Amino acid sequence: VQLQASGGGLVQAGGSLSLSCAASGLTFGNVAMGWFRQAPGKEREIVAAISWSGGTTYYADSVVKGRFTISRDNAKNTVYLQMNSLKPEDTAVHYCAARQLVITTAPVDYPDWGQGTLVTVSS
Repeated sequence: VQLQASGGGLVQAGGSLSLSCAASGLTFGNVAMGWFRQAPGKEREIVAAISWSGGTTYYADSVVKGRFTISRDNAKNTVYLQMNSLKPEDTAVHYCAARQLVITTAPVDYPDWGQGTLVTVSS
């Protein structure tokens, strides 16, 4: 399984970024996908997740507060995270991850991970 995250970068507070995660080596239509992030000195935390069909989504309200949108295109084996109204506290390495069947929120439940893409938000 390979998960290739991209789209990170440096943005000013209030700006937007769109992350992508291209998957290969798995039956993408069978897996739930999650976006997680890890800031320096902090534990990895979930940002959002989406079911295999895209019909169910989860957002960590304490993190997202209506600013982010997760989506997927099963024809392209890709999951996206649109991030708007970015804040300096969103600065972190963002990871995509895959697991079979249903959405969960714990990183330990996801066996397959991408390499991460760094999002840096300046004030």
